[in-house]
Amino acid sequence: MKKLTHIIMVVLLASSGLMATSVYADVSYNIGYASEYYFRGVLQKSSSASAGADWEDSGFYVGTWAADVGDGLEVDGYFGYGIETEEGFAASVGFTGYYYTGEFDDTYEEVNLNLGYGIFSLEYSVGEWDGFGNEADYDFLALTLDLGRGFYGTYGTWGDEFDGDYLEIGWGTTIADFDVGIAGIFNSDELSDEVSSSGSASEGEAVVFTLGKSF
Repeated sequence: MKKLTHIIMVVLLASSGLMATSVYADVSYNIGYASEYYFRGVLQKSSSASAGADWEDSGFYVGTWAADVGDGLEVDGYFGYGIETEEGFAASVGFTGYYYTGEFDDTYEEVNLNLGYGIFSLEYSVGEWDGFGNEADYDFLALTLDLGRGFYGTYGTWGDEFDGDYLEIGWGTTIADFDVGIAGIFNSDELSDEVSSSGSASEGEAVVFTLGKSF
């Protein structure tokens, strides 16, 4: 549900959906690997590989991305339009769908609204989960800070018929044309897969390593 490559760009562009206006159409491809694949604070799979493709032209973007989730693949599709002013203000609106080839999960479809200025990026998404016949509405709000020198922090929270929040603090850089990163993820008991000694849900934490390359 989230690109595992472009470490910092993942957070500031892929997660937030902020796309700068370009003069010429641009097609890019990416491959990636994560020691643990987390999406919005929820563990999807340990040791996951991914690949994707993106097209951008004059602010319009279309893309697809797929990841191994154990029981089949997660296959995402997204499109939208974004602008970025000379003053550094960015905004975008788009659509994202998350689909599955197995029984790991059911379809999510959502509208994404994003704003960015300076070190701040704000995402608000509202969507519906098919829920294997028990549909549920949800929204998601996240604030990301680009702390400089490759460091970033994200706080995200789920709402409506979903619940839970998380904090992600990470660092990324490029080495020999490969994007490498490390992040700490701290999630609430609603999002965690960890349990206490009494068997009840408890807050979770994880350290995630990522490796990716773009073409």
